[in-house]
Amino acid sequence: MLVLVAVVAFMVGLVVAGSGIRMPSGPLTVLSKGPVPGAAAPTQAVASLLSPASLGTGIDFAEVASRMNAAVVNVDASSRGGRSRRNDLEEPQRDVPRQGAGSGFIIDADGHILTNFHVIDGADRITITLSDGRALRARVVGTDPAIDVALLAIDAGAAARLPVARLGDSNQLRVGEWVCAIGNPLGYVHSVTVGVVSFMGRKLFDNSLDDYIQTDAAINFGNSGGPLINARGDVIGINTAISSQANNIGFAIPINQVRAVLPQLKSRGRVARGFIGVTLETVTPALQRALELSTATGAIVQEVTPATPGERAGLRTYDVIRSVDGRDVTSSDELIRDVSGRAPGSVARLQVMRDGRELDVLVKLAERPRVDNASDDRRPVAPADTTQPPLGLVVRNIEPATVQRYGLPSSLTGVLVTRIEPASVAHVARVRRGMVILEINRRRVSSVEDYERVIARARPGDVLALYVYDPLAEQRSILTVTIEGSE
Repeated sequence: MLVLVAVVAFMVGLVVAGSGIRMPSGPLTVLSKGPVPGAAAPTQAVASLLSPASLGTGIDFAEVASRMNAAVVNVDASSRGGRSRRNDLEEPQRDVPRQGAGSGFIIDADGHILTNFHVIDGADRITITLSDGRALRARVVGTDPAIDVALLAIDAGAAARLPVARLGDSNQLRVGEWVCAIGNPLGYVHSVTVGVVSFMGRKLFDNSLDDYIQTDAAINFGNSGGPLINARGDVIGINTAISSQANNIGFAIPINQVRAVLPQLKSRGRVARGFIGVTLETVTPALQRALELSTATGAIVQEVTPATPGERAGLRTYDVIRSVDGRDVTSSDELIRDVSGRAPGSVARLQVMRDGRELDVLVKLAERPRVDNASDDRRPVAPADTTQPPLGLVVRNIEPATVQRYGLPSSLTGVLVTRIEPASVAHVARVRRGMVILEINRRRVSSVEDYERVIARARPGDVLALYVYDPLAEQRSILTVTIEGSE
């Protein structure tokens, strides 16, 4: 079984729940409400059966399942070889035929089907098996690897009346709400499992994008692409991933995240998202205190990527973006969703707080580039030379040999973290070995002496904002550390 190691901090070891392994990349999509653009309404009979009134005041998933099963399909994806593909059970190989299976569900009378991208990735032939046993060839209408979604289409004939799954509103979903999953796990077609929503907004693969629904409804291999359904019979998610270390931790893509990209999938076959070119962090009380910010809300700029709209517009590190076109920004995720939902080429007006001054910045958005997820095997390791008990860090100066050894940018100035004491405040703050500390509370750190000087002035209860460079992620970020008193 392939284990999808995605987020070290999550520490669960995730694997996808269908054929093919997910290697996600790229941007975040905006959440939206409303009907599916261009999607036909379900037939009167199906709509009547799935109405809340028909379900009564209790939760009867036997009724929900019996009415939704017909809209759930089996997805078989096969390739002739000549490409490297992965499935749930084998390591990737080249030039051999491949075959895998997952699930999907019909969303309109025209025969459009939603499933996971990793289910059909690299397939030369896709076969859809309907609940009545008919097997039909499917074509790919559009894909969005960034959120692991694919839109397929089948031609069931003009006289066919396809059953349709009704899409709900995942924004209204609450933790503790009952849900059920339907799919074809391990080849057992149309299996139904029931559980509750365990968490909303889980980050697994891409912190700027992910918004997963976590559920304890059993999800197994082959469930990928199948629907997660609420007690009203509405699809509120697409089952996507499971934990390899537990049998009751599964994850689904919120259906509203999919709604937002459906028009582009149908019309263009791909998704284009707005892009500024900055990394962001939500302003917290600790950041406000450490950086002496004049605002308690917004998204603080951690890094501005060269040759991007953000740089051209003049954005700087430590700028706090408070609103976009007059709409308040309460978190970095909210800002990313807003920008990602805008068309490349459009202009956004940002209200920015810089060193206590407010200013308006106009940014012409570009299209968010795809991110190459090729693994980086660099694991910086170096001997310790100086211990700093207040933070639990050991650091060393950056020398030309250090730059070459760890693949650091040649222009980087700072101190290299070579060791972190377990259970120290730096460890809790997610400082990692191999990171480079560039600044502390906006004071440049060019040497171990600079670092020691700043740390020596810190007192118990002080909050330090460490501006660091992570060579594994190849990006800068701000981490806050609170100085603890000696015992």
